[in-house]
Amino acid sequence: MSARPIAQPADLDVVRDSYDRVADNYVDLIAATALGDIRLQPWHRAAIDVFADAVRGLGPVLDVGCGPGTVTAYLAERGLDVSGVDLSPRMIEHARRLHPECTFDVASATGLDLAEASLGGVLAWWSLFNLPRNVLPDVIASLGRALVPSGQLIIGMHVGDGDVPRTEAYGGVPVQWTTHLWQPEQLVGMIEQAALRPTAELRIPADGRLLPGVVLVAQSGGSA
Repeated sequence: MSARPIAQPADLDVVRDSYDRVADNYVDLIAATALGDIRLQPWHRAAIDVFADAVRGLGPVLDVGCGPGTVTAYLAERGLDVSGVDLSPRMIEHARRLHPECTFDVASATGLDLAEASLGGVLAWWSLFNLPRNVLPDVIASLGRALVPSGQLIIGMHVGDGDVPRTEAYGGVPVQWTTHLWQPEQLVGMIEQAALRPTAELRIPADGRLLPGVVLVAQSGGSA
């Protein structure tokens, strides 16, 4: 199956600049609250633990949209060969400072040059919701092609309908991005179109100001 080029979002630079601006506050919030720290979120942690067990021994794992590397480092602690990429250079600066034992690089989910069948697992933990609706299916397909047989994809995403423009985030920092909301069934459809087999789904209800979410796990075809 030949891969078509992934369209670059028109707002890519604006979104990158916005995450650079919020990065410092985001890291402080992780340190002070449960935000982004799966150790303090038992259902999220359970999903990541199952993912870690499933990919063990299959090959390297890539954390796409890793932010300051919190989940990347958690997976490394569990003995995985894991690295992280993020659109925001400032997020990557924090990741390298906080978790020097891991490898991090600046890259967009739409600009990854992943070899086919090169990864045992891919994690996209609430990191793809800024991608336009016409772009996300191609990104999921590219991540699926990078998986070895029986490789695992795990995605966390906000659930809902419509598109929500954001003008501030993480303590009132000015930003300019859109949160695209998806229904789980729509995401499952994209996963199946990418020739992946959905294997698990965890729905997370809204909690205060946090939107409802879903964690989806899928497996590449074939056997290891």
